[in-house]
Amino acid sequence: MELRQLRYFMEVAKREHVSEAAEYLHVAQSAISRQIANLESELGVSLFKREGRNVKLTAIGKIFLEHTETAMKAIDYAKEQIDEYLDPERGTIKIGFPTSLASHLLPTIISAFKEEHPNVAFHLRQGSYKFLIESVKKRDINIAFLGPVPVEDQSIEGHILFTENLLALVPSHHPLAERDNIRLRDLRNEDFVLFPKGFILHKMAFDACKQAGFMPNISSEGEDLDAIKGLVSAGIGVTLLPESTVSETTPRFTTKLPIHTPQLQRTVGMIIPRNRDLAPSDKIFYKFVKTFFERLEQYK
Repeated sequence: MELRQLRYFMEVAKREHVSEAAEYLHVAQSAISRQIANLESELGVSLFKREGRNVKLTAIGKIFLEHTETAMKAIDYAKEQIDEYLDPERGTIKIGFPTSLASHLLPTIISAFKEEHPNVAFHLRQGSYKFLIESVKKRDINIAFLGPVPVEDQSIEGHILFTENLLALVPSHHPLAERDNIRLRDLRNEDFVLFPKGFILHKMAFDACKQAGFMPNISSEGEDLDAIKGLVSAGIGVTLLPESTVSETTPRFTTKLPIHTPQLQRTVGMIIPRNRDLAPSDKIFYKFVKTFFERLEQYK
């Protein structure tokens, strides 16, 4: 079994068409067909079945693809580690981040890091809470920033960088907008604008309202922070957001209100895999970020 055969197999499986895979790989169609036939002969099974001009994975082909992808990721990761071991200052760091940390935290950290390590490259991937955790586990990314930091998953290691409050964002004409702070229960009769169910910020807001003794009336939903803020600006409802998402400027026609009862907070930090070592460039970045926030704490 050769790496070339596995790469050909994965590309055909992805495109479900031998000629398209051949065109993408810049090799003859006959060469791909021959290598896959050799692979099937070695395994003793059929990996594909023909459906018109296309090919589809067989049941055993789907299983083999899953294991092949895992193996190839491990091989690619090993190659990256070797390259970065030779020159960690020219590696590529794969980082995941959620939308709630995209506007302030991530640019601040990367900008500071690039001042000291200008030749290190970044590959950034935005995603949901669950997506980022799974991506770290599956080697798609090596480090992810998250809030809150998961503590119960034994396959990842979390490091808390800071803790922040959740606050209420209300339309500027709202009766509560003149207050210095509020109880969360003061919003029990309001319409809420939240992320859809399945988003971590939806769960945090819902659980907070439940803790305050009521179930939020969700009138509208938005899948990103700008949409949520825009709906509040339009007077559609109120929302709960982490403080860092509105730290620099308050959206137009809105007012942010601290919540004193109950005290609502989330942790923000990084996760890395627990069962494998980071590449040299990743280790440099990981250590840099921890030191960066430790210094910030000292200056407070």
